Amino acid sequence: MNPDGLGDVAVTINGVNGAPSSSVVVLLAITLLSVAPSLILLTTSFTKIFVVLALTRNALGLTGVPPNQVLAGLALFLSLFVMAPTVSAVNDAGVQPYLDGSLTFAQAVEAGWGPLREFMLAHTREEDLALLTRAADLPNPAGAADVGFATLAPAFVLSELRSAFVIGFVIFVPFLVIDLVVSAALMAMGMMMLPPVMVSLPFKLLLFVLVDGWGMIVTALVGSYTGGG
Repeated sequence: MNPDGLGDVAVTINGVNGAPSSSVVVLLAITLLSVAPSLILLTTSFTKIFVVLALTRNALGLTGVPPNQVLAGLALFLSLFVMAPTVSAVNDAGVQPYLDGSLTFAQAVEAGWGPLREFMLAHTREEDLALLTRAADLPNPAGAADVGFATLAPAFVLSELRSAFVIGFVIFVPFLVIDLVVSAALMAMGMMMLPPVMVSLPFKLLLFVLVDGWGMIVTALVGSYTGGG
């Protein structure tokens, strides 16, 4: 009771045991869902996997098969498989301690950021990180803990795109050879009015099926993160 005879009023977002209230948890969950697409694109393997799958479709000469929804779904589930150890570490380090009240929200964010930062740094080229650091006119970080999200996220995406294009180039080469051979054969036979793509497409599909192309690409993509490829 204060000197004016009025009761003190305190507003807290946590429950009686220090854990966050259910309404706060729901609010944080809704906020996380709203920014989830951006986080998936900037901090996970989704971008690289989707780009490689899209380049594979273009290399085959197919414009709408498989559709983008199928490629995005496959990329999402492959990303969940690749990111499972990191997500588990983030949950153990930040989410669960925050939910049981042992860490504040700021401490939980810092603790959860650690495993994700390690994953991103492990797949980010130093050249891209230095490029973004110079572009932002920031001092060189003394260690991994000094690398901020605003610098690491675009550097990570640049590295992922570079790796995706390298894999895409390797995928394009055998299909380009088939196109060249078919085009030369059609010209030799005087069938210049027949589109070479129409003739080469069955041979490219046959080659892709015989070598188990999707399996090889998925194995290479997953192996590039787990060290198995």
